[in-house]
Amino acid sequence: MTQTEARQSRVIPGFSCLKMKQELQERRRRETEGMTDEEVREYIRKGAESFDREMERLRTEKAKKSEPVMT
Repeated sequence: MTQTEARQSRVIPGFSCLKMKQELQERRRRETEGMTDEEVREYIRKGAESFDREMERLRTEKAKKSEPVMT
């Protein structure tokens, strides 16, 4: 990590990335409990597609905001 990156890092008081990771893993385990391997793969695929759509929407929204306004 460079000095510039270190200065740009922000600490969020009370936030633990390890705790968040554990909570997300537990939620995923509960949601996929009893599913077959094929059903789990489909669950993950749908989640990835949803994530991709949301990222594309945010990129488009950001691009529109940065476009110069023609009058």
